[in-house]
Amino acid sequence: MPRRPSLSRLLLLLSVLLLACAPLLALAAPAGAPQMPALPDVTVGRIGDAPVSVPLQTLLLMTAITLLPSLLLVMTAFTRIIIVLALLRQALGTGQTPSNQILVGLALFLTALVMMPVWQKAWESGLAPYLNGEIDFRTAWDLGAAPLRGFMLAQVRDTDLMTFAGLAGHGTYAGPDAVPFPVLVASFVTSELKTAFEIGFLIFIPFVIIDIVVASVLMSMGMMMLSPMLVSAPFKILLFVLVDGWVLTVGTLAASFN
Repeated sequence: MPRRPSLSRLLLLLSVLLLACAPLLALAAPAGAPQMPALPDVTVGRIGDAPVSVPLQTLLLMTAITLLPSLLLVMTAFTRIIIVLALLRQALGTGQTPSNQILVGLALFLTALVMMPVWQKAWESGLAPYLNGEIDFRTAWDLGAAPLRGFMLAQVRDTDLMTFAGLAGHGTYAGPDAVPFPVLVASFVTSELKTAFEIGFLIFIPFVIIDIVVASVLMSMGMMMLSPMLVSAPFKILLFVLVDGWVLTVGTLAASFN
């Protein structure tokens, strides 16, 4: 019994026939028929004298997007805020309560609150005129980065700035605008780490006093097998709630930025 041809074989046969008839159809076209225009060679950017293609620009854009979390960590108020909140949780002795997701979410919203004036100035002076076609990209970059540089310079310690200037092989700078951006970012991160640990030390003091008092009472009562951390945890939480600790901590963090 003869086998019927499958669907795939029929499709293959039709494709071969269309490819074979394509030159004949082109020759049969009328002479006056309009020809399809060729696709233009699109170039949307240049590096020096060489054009940059759209796929390459897309790749560079995606690479820049992946760096945004790192920029958020090292160039905003997020570093100081998240470290202080983590030290506060450790001082309370509550383990993983609040969770990391809650602390990061609170730190992100508080960072947006602190950085909103800076971002607004950067938008008004740099990005908005560039999108409107009033200035070029280089000018927009300089004007948009000026508020962020001012914010970081207000938090940088002179010793940290001079340390990284020496590591970069530079001497003293003529002014704030002469500080290179990598030196400024590195100095800002180390200054934020130092400030965050200073605030964390002040937060730790009352809770450490409670731990010492509870441990002394338990030792005097002969209850050496009972963990002082287990007994002091409710008292630390009660003290933190009575003084409205979350509002006090968040307000202090927001006010610590110049």
